[in-house]
Amino acid sequence: MKKVLSALVLMSGVAAFAPVGFAAAPVPEFTGGVVPSLAPMLANVTPGVVNIAVKGRVREQNPLLQDPFFRRFFNLPQGQQYQERETQAAGSGVIVDANAGYVLTNAHVVENATSITVTTKDNRKYPAKLVGRDAETDVAVLKIEPGHLSAVPLGDSDKLQVGDFVVAIGNPFELGQTVTSGIVSALGRSGLGIEGYEDFIQTDASINPGNSGGALVDLRGQLVGINTAIVAPGGGNVGIGFALPINMARRVMDQLIQYGEVKRGRIGVSIQDLTPDLAQAMNTNRTNGAVISQVEPGSAADHAGLKSGDLVVSANGMAVRDGAQLRNTIGLSRIGDLVKLVVDRGGSERAVEVKVEAALNASGKAGKIAPER
Repeated sequence: MKKVLSALVLMSGVAAFAPVGFAAAPVPEFTGGVVPSLAPMLANVTPGVVNIAVKGRVREQNPLLQDPFFRRFFNLPQGQQYQERETQAAGSGVIVDANAGYVLTNAHVVENATSITVTTKDNRKYPAKLVGRDAETDVAVLKIEPGHLSAVPLGDSDKLQVGDFVVAIGNPFELGQTVTSGIVSALGRSGLGIEGYEDFIQTDASINPGNSGGALVDLRGQLVGINTAIVAPGGGNVGIGFALPINMARRVMDQLIQYGEVKRGRIGVSIQDLTPDLAQAMNTNRTNGAVISQVEPGSAADHAGLKSGDLVVSANGMAVRDGAQLRNTIGLSRIGDLVKLVVDRGGSERAVEVKVEAALNASGKAGKIAPER
């Protein structure tokens, strides 16, 4: 802090004691002109960002109840090893459909919820129903009574570029609605161990506890992400925050609204990133893509003609960076969807369409789907 203050004093000193002949930079005047401001855009967007209050109950193990002497002394039943306690939590959400009353938020915000209350910017309170939640992507959809609601228009997160200006809106530390700004610091962040499916937008717009589920919007006021997590060694913002791309969240939301859960599929391959060593062994100059290391016999991938050693360079028209991106594309596709792949096989590109199928559980029947390995 002292270094910062010293620098500020020094700079003001240069301006105050400039020698003769030294022209200080003029202070810009906006008299009669237009002052740049995000206020008009925010006036349209902020009514669609809500606060979410959650009450819930969790079961916890009490160490004392695991002590045989303690249990015998107090004559406790043998099976009683857990105790329940009430919890309270707060987060943020975004109204994405004003006519139906749908609110998009994070799954972890409403985990173990027994009651959920949504509060709009003008302090109207609504009891909310949990339509569905998906822990693998950390997406949840709530429903409130429609009427006089304002929705945030959905943007296209696939069009984001590093350096684009973005604004985060949410309820940090239960202070009430707060707006912060920054840029897109990176795209396609994965391997963080936060969720099963990761393709995060990284931003330096301040995101703090309570911002989870809030809006990340572009300068057009379009929703491009759902604020989800931060790197916080000291418990607060350090300029590294992560948001779910809205295109991913929207695909999950559609399934949660239709089915109440996400019905994932697979194509039957094992995949890995294209590393420099693999690229050299495959005699390719490509630096991005996902390598198919194994194809399950009889799977959709096998029927489509995919082979071990194929390098997937595109999926549904989007360039594939790595294995995580391909896993996301397949894992977030609905069962029965056709995934259009472009593969490099021995230096020659070919287009392949693969039908996403349901995985088989231990009994040999279609069941809940795990992501591609």
